[in-house]
Amino acid sequence: MESKNNILMGIFCIVMAGLGFALMGLFVRLSGDLPSMQKGVFRNLIAALIAVVPLWKHRFNIKMPKDTPEWIALVTRSIFGTIGLVFNFYALSHINLADASLIQKLSPFIILVLSYFVFKEKMTSFQILALVIAFVGVLFIIKPSTTGLISKGAMAALMAALSTGIAYTCVRYLGKKEISGEFIIFFFSVSSTLMLFPYLIFDYHVMNLYQVIMLLLAGVSASLGQFGVTFAYRYAAAKNIAAFDYSQVIFSGILGFLFLGEIPDIYSLIGYIIVISVGVVLVFKSK
Repeated sequence: MESKNNILMGIFCIVMAGLGFALMGLFVRLSGDLPSMQKGVFRNLIAALIAVVPLWKHRFNIKMPKDTPEWIALVTRSIFGTIGLVFNFYALSHINLADASLIQKLSPFIILVLSYFVFKEKMTSFQILALVIAFVGVLFIIKPSTTGLISKGAMAALMAALSTGIAYTCVRYLGKKEISGEFIIFFFSVSSTLMLFPYLIFDYHVMNLYQVIMLLLAGVSASLGQFGVTFAYRYAAAKNIAAFDYSQVIFSGILGFLFLGEIPDIYSLIGYIIVISVGVVLVFKSK
């Protein structure tokens, strides 16, 4: 049974993660027309360098995976985290910041479903209904045409949500095994950089100083988000903190309006209200 203090710490961490990822999205957009994989390399490289500091500081207390299932979970987290990152960067470059953030926030619902199979955390009929309603809310945002097609940016955001949900379920598993969050973040940042680096050999786009600074800031912001979400799911179960993950949408909406002049249309606003309301009610219903 999780203590109240642990749940409150989980909430604090997830809100800080929302701020970090919202800032990351802004800086990724401001970095201009660069390939998503190139942006991913620089984002992860900076995050890896930052992750070295707490890893070294707590080096005598770091707990690493010991058996095969734990290493499989860690590698799976890195693979799907990388896939989600690339899709997310593409989405951030082609649709509104708030829209991209909200669509990706399907990931907590995906975590709920995966937690049912992985951790045997039972889902109630209300939670299942919430999943359906949340998906309806997302339809207002992606606005499929009469032919059933949606934009490439919206599709990328959906794929990012699926990949992120799988990755964070692995984080939850590793947290239950008490694997150190510092090591999880460092391993992901390094392995993701290595997975994406070969792309630069074949299609590197020269960057100016402004673009380099934006990607550096994206990497720093991503580190805040990654540390926040990693420790959030270590402190508390997804069902207890999932609603607060939507703080990123609020932060993204504010940043998008202030720096990019983005104003969501009425359909997107309806979608925001539906999905966020469902997420908030879901938490209060289950806790």
